[in-house]
Amino acid sequence: MAKEELIEMNGVVDEVLPDSRFRVTLNNGHSLVAYTGGKMRKHHIRILAGDKVSLELSPYDLSKGRITFRHIEGRTPPVSAQQRRKH
Repeated sequence: MAKEELIEMNGVVDEVLPDSRFRVTLNNGHSLVAYTGGKMRKHHIRILAGDKVSLELSPYDLSKGRITFRHIEGRTPPVSAQQRRKH
């Protein structure tokens, strides 16, 4: 599956689960289980309950997601790869 097919959403971490997984509620009200992406795991980015995060979802399984960014007050999210290619 190509990266262009992923769905990007925002949500809030409700609960920290075992094995580096998190229960996240999306802005539209749906709840899913997500795990941290590779770079976040590599750089030991800590995620706690209540954190606002950006996720990538596969269109084939909307009950699982990958956390790609933890939002911090006063900081803007990075430009996605799709937005960079359009310029």
